This record gives sequence, structure tokens and C-alpha cells, in this order.
Amino acid sequence: MSGNQKKTAIVVGTGAGGGIMAKELQGKYQVTILEAGGSFKPFSLPVQRLAKLRWSGLFFDERLIHLFLPNMLVEKSKDIVMVRGIGLGGTTTLATGNAVRCDGSLRELGIDLDAQFEELYRELPITTEHQQHWSECTKKMYALFEKMGLSPIVTPKLLSSDKCAECGHCAIGCPTGAKWDTRALIDEAVAKGAQLVSGCRVTSLKYSGQTVTEVIAKTYGRTRTFHADVIVLAAGGLGTPVILKNSGIPCSQHLFVDPVLCVAGPRPGLHQERQLLMPFISQQEGYILSPYMDYLSFFFNKKWRLPMTDMASVMIKLADEELGSYDGKTLAKTLSAADSTRLERAVSQCREILERLGVPVEQQFLGTVNAGHPGGMLPLTAAEKDTLHSPALPDNLFVADATILPQAMGNPPMLTIMALAKKIADILRV
Repeated sequence: MSGNQKKTAIVVGTGAGGGIMAKELQGKYQVTILEAGGSFKPFSLPVQRLAKLRWSGLFFDERLIHLFLPNMLVEKSKDIVMVRGIGLGGTTTLATGNAVRCDGSLRELGIDLDAQFEELYRELPITTEHQQHWSECTKKMYALFEKMGLSPIVTPKLLSSDKCAECGHCAIGCPTGAKWDTRALIDEAVAKGAQLVSGCRVTSLKYSGQTVTEVIAKTYGRTRTFHADVIVLAAGGLGTPVILKNSGIPCSQHLFVDPVLCVAGPRPGLHQERQLLMPFISQQEGYILSPYMDYLSFFFNKKWRLPMTDMASVMIKLADEELGSYDGKTLAKTLSAADSTRLERAVSQCREILERLGVPVEQQFLGTVNAGHPGGMLPLTAAEKDTLHSPALPDNLFVADATILPQAMGNPPMLTIMALAKKIADILRV
């Protein structure tokens, strides 16, 4: 390589980690971004019209959501429905835009992300101003949480609150562009000269000694090979481990998913469906509570047959034990005894919240246990606090997504993943 020839980098994935890596590395490196999916398409069908079909029996398997929302993929284990995004922006297009800092487990390893978080706070549209636009439903639920001593905190959101239509579609695609996602970072990287290759699913890596020499991918059925000086895998907590496994690099059975369970019931005229999803959060020991209308349960759980306009729903997001695996075909993930105990305690709290809201306990019902935050199958350790690089990886291969998180957060991980990716990019730019 000549002295003035720019080094090259491949970034696999365009979600929280991949978006940051592409934006941060382009310039120091000539970056090629490989994305398995295509452009993101929000849910465009009328929800209430589709809701009338729930009695038909057509909605019998959560995996069918892909027919209405092509960028949402669903995997199923015995106990859990696993949701993830595919396409530009990854799962950030389906996330509810929560900008929560939750790096406690990383700090315990000696990983300091203060500088990276400060950069993100300056660079991203993080706001709590949405509180000014809360509906009466949201205000009522917030006051109830306060009265119960649940210490609700207004959720920092990646949001232009003045554009928010209060449609409640945060998790199925924001129709107004109010919610920020990492497509903005990819656009910035491309504007600076990065190359984006969509519809390009990376299957494996070839390496010689401690150097990755080839990235093997499928593009519309055709095998393609890519080469670069540095490779960054950011295909997500399920996608990255499969690429590593196919490349002969084993991951651990250390999968966490942050399970979600909603407790709901009838509350005529509440109109929670018009509320910003997760407008505030109550941090509890091992889980969080937040108002949330669960679309998977609404369409595919037979107990959820009420109109959305007449339902109240409170979400539990659990920090589960890191016991599970995924090999690209089989999702092996169940709730442990400790998980179930914490979940039962959280359900009791939700039942009391709903009862105080006017929903009789005997009319309440549970949703489907689902999850969207997989990670932990190549967890960082204290020995890697300076390099953020596992010794199991070739020297020029880095992972920059939830795969390297050491434990479940029971919290929205997007901002923390982006801060961690920034730290890795800082290392690679030296």
C-alpha cells in the first residue's frame, strides 16, 4: 500500500452500531457498508381496518407480521417471540426512539464511555420536550405512577417533537419522520464518500492466521466477495453470532433478549393508542415499567380482542439471565426461574396500576412475551476494557453491536450501543 492510499473498512449492518461505525470511520478509511435488507417501509395499512380481520383466523402466527411490515423479522422459541429489524437503519427504525444511558455493566469492567455519550448528546436530537405534547391519557398515567411511588422519569427521545403526530406508530415506522433513526448516519457516511451495498447478506468470513482476508456475502442469490483492511460486524445480537459461527469463530451460550410482557385490560375511551410509546419509564430492580401498546399482542394474541381505543396497557421490560443461544435456525431461549419470579412481581405491580386506572383485575389479561434486544453472545470482559476486542477474533475484525454487551440491561440499549461503537471507532482511527 502506498503512503497516501487510504485504508479500507467494511461495516456489516446499518443499525445502532453499524450506523455509528460507518459515519465515524468514513474519511479515515474508505468505507463499504453491507446491509442485508433494503430501504425501510413503515406500516402503511390502516390499523383499525386490519383489526377487523383478527376474528378471521388469518393472524395465527407472529411471523406473519412480515407480510405487513417487511422490515420486521420474527423468530420464535418455546417461550418468547423474538423481533428484529432488517433493512436500512436496522432495528432502530422499529425501536421507540429511547435515548437511555445504561452502561453500568460496562463501567464495572472499567470501560469509560463518558466522552462518547457527551458527543452523542451534542450530535443527536435527544429531547424530553415531547412532555409538552402529552395526551390526557399520558398525563393521567404519569400522575398515577407518581402517586404509587414508582418514580417515573420522562424518557429522553431521539425525536423532533414538533413533528410528532401522536399516532402511536413509533414501533411500526414513524410516518412523519419525527423519530430519528440511524439512516441519518448512513446518509451522512455516503455523502462523505462511503459506498452502500443493499440487499447484501454477509454469510461468513475467511481468514488467514490473525487476518480476515475475505467477506463472503449473498446479493440476490449471487455470491460476492469483499476485501478490506478492517472488518466491523454490526449485524445485531442475532446476526453477528451467526456470521462468526459460519466462519469457525464460536460464540458462547450467553444470549439475553430483554423480554417484554404487557398487562392490559378494558378502559373505554382511554385512547392510549394515540400516545407516544414509552413516554416515561419507571426503573425497578431488574426491570422497567412503561405505558406501551403492543402491536404483536394486539394482532396475534387472542386475548387482545378489544379495540385499541378502549384498552390500557403497561409494559414490563425484563433484564433476563444470560442463558440462551441462536445458530441461525433455532432460537434456544427460555425464562429462568429467577426471570419468572421477577416477572411475577412486575405483573402484580402492573395489575395494581391498571386497577387504579379503572380496569378491574378480573378483566385484565396478559400479552405475548416478546423481545427485541438480543445480545451477549461474545461478551466483553475486564481484560478487553482497553481494546474492546475479543481474543477470539482475528486482529482486523471488530464487533460493534449488542453481541459484545456483558449482560442484559432490561432497558433500551440503543444509545449505549452507539456510545460503545464510538469508542471502538476511536480506537480504529488512531
